[in-house]
Amino acid sequence: MTVSNPLVRARSSHVWTRHACMVPVVLLILWASCAAPARAQSGADWPQLILTPVVGGLQSPVHITHAGDGSGRLFVVEQPGRIRLIKGGALLGAPFLDIRDRVGCCGERGLLSVAFPPDYESKGYFYVNYTGKSGDTIVARFSVTADPDVADPGSEEIVLTVDQPYANHNGGQLAFGPADGYLYIGMGDGGSAGDPQNRAQNPAELLGKILRIDVESGFRPYVVPVTNPYTRTVGYRGEIWALGLRNPWRFSFDRQTADLYIGDVGQGAWEEIDFQAAASPGGENYGWRIMEGSHCYNSATCDQTGLVLPVAEYNHSLGCSVTGGMVYRGQDYPRMQGVYFYGDYCTGTVWGLRRAGTAWQSNVLLTTAFSISTFGEDESGNVYLADYGGDIYLLGDVLATTPTPTPTPLLTPAPTHTPLPSPLPGRGIYLPIILKAWRG
Repeated sequence: MTVSNPLVRARSSHVWTRHACMVPVVLLILWASCAAPARAQSGADWPQLILTPVVGGLQSPVHITHAGDGSGRLFVVEQPGRIRLIKGGALLGAPFLDIRDRVGCCGERGLLSVAFPPDYESKGYFYVNYTGKSGDTIVARFSVTADPDVADPGSEEIVLTVDQPYANHNGGQLAFGPADGYLYIGMGDGGSAGDPQNRAQNPAELLGKILRIDVESGFRPYVVPVTNPYTRTVGYRGEIWALGLRNPWRFSFDRQTADLYIGDVGQGAWEEIDFQAAASPGGENYGWRIMEGSHCYNSATCDQTGLVLPVAEYNHSLGCSVTGGMVYRGQDYPRMQGVYFYGDYCTGTVWGLRRAGTAWQSNVLLTTAFSISTFGEDESGNVYLADYGGDIYLLGDVLATTPTPTPTPLLTPAPTHTPLPSPLPGRGIYLPIILKAWRG
């Protein structure tokens, strides 16, 4: 049986239920009857998360972001083809954009993300990633009207179209790099199961990759940055920034360091978080389909030469479909500062991930009854999550004080990547800490 939703990717042999996945969880403190903070594994310095309802009534929300224009608005993407606005804490009735007439939905298809370029306030246009009626990925540009809360659906300019051979693994994330201003595009491996045509490792294909293009140079539809890693490599598409991804469901940049975090949905055993330091020149190969997580895929042995393995992973006793998240850079919760929050669609679990010296720590911080479809942030660096059922929540900590600013380097050196050890068995709600060597 296949679980059908935008995040559970081609699970033909795994049927998940909320209660079955959460049997080992011990609820310590109930919060608003929907979430339970979990005691931190390594002490009181981990935040004890709470969720505050923001709005409800959305239709299949899959992306949350802001425009960086000082308006304080939140933009929520609804999978069937609308972008809704949260303004002044309320969900506006009229959509910001409605392109349901050209979006192919649903399953894993639909309107999947929106991104606003630097200086959006003066430019008045933005970009979306959606699945067309034929099933192909479309990246397009739209403009706003004289009303800043309403975009013009007739203003569409197609930037990029990518053929999709199957209905699943569309990726769909768009984001502008905070350090370079280029548009990054997450592409799944084309779908089916097990990447049957090995597209993620094929450098002549755009599928199974993160792309980086320049859409703000004035040349239409885009140009390939000369600093992309494969612009002078025969047989490689110049748009490729990183490869070896199965289905990157939500990647994000740390707004303070420009480091890149990628949640890549696994096949049948392992979910993973990948990392790229801001100083990286690109070209990372995250391993799929040679690897699933830090484990050989369908092989007792495999060549890991040149591969970049995840900084965190979890197996399917803890979930079945990772939802990549955000690094908290708000001002209200010091224990959340610098922590990357991510979750699982099937179990509603929320983890925190952070570096501790030369190691990475990942810890279960919250268990919910939600189908976590996305995380997002506002202009102030606060982090939100969406329940696919239609509600948006603000993440917080029971300890809320003004943090003392801690200097953080603007750029993180690129790591020397070494294989991860297999995680140790966990107990109760605790996720084993997964360590990765870090030099720099």
